[in-house]
Amino acid sequence: MLKILLVNDTNKQVGRLRASLIQAGFDVVEEVSSALMIPRKVASLQPDLVIIDTESPSRDVLEQVVVVSQDEPRPIVMVSDDGQPTAIRAAIKAGVSAYVVEGIDVAKLESVLAVAQARFEADQALKQQVRVAEGKLNERKTVERAKGMLMQLRNMNEPDAYNAMRKMAMDRNIRIVDVAEKLLAMNELLA
Repeated sequence: MLKILLVNDTNKQVGRLRASLIQAGFDVVEEVSSALMIPRKVASLQPDLVIIDTESPSRDVLEQVVVVSQDEPRPIVMVSDDGQPTAIRAAIKAGVSAYVVEGIDVAKLESVLAVAQARFEADQALKQQVRVAEGKLNERKTVERAKGMLMQLRNMNEPDAYNAMRKMAMDRNIRIVDVAEKLLAMNELLA
């Protein structure tokens, strides 16, 4: 059963939305009336999904979405009366997974939440791929710097410098990037 934090950032009652969620089999763990409470409530309640009902996404609401997206990422659905493209883009940029204009149809509720979850998971996978690629790039830069240092200090050509680091890595049963980091650290220590 999906645990949902419901945020009512409007002057209207959210009772119908809450009742629809419960009727659809979702567990509404809490309903809060201030966007400023979102990060704290997400951290303490650990909901699977956050639904924010707002007339128009204010700067405060969007800032809280950014905080949650960075600290406690999870799917966020925004239900709003504001269908302006700038409002929608700002919400998506802040970290909203799905943006529903002018209320939410009870019959489509499960589909909207499923889309929000799928989009969130795709975004998280993409972010993980970026982190892995950045890590590999940084490792490659470290190896290149160490190779350049060896070429300069030991008067070696590029293949010989790389092969020397590769042999050292194989002899010690460690990764070549670890050898490169140790060589750079030792050079820094002796400089």
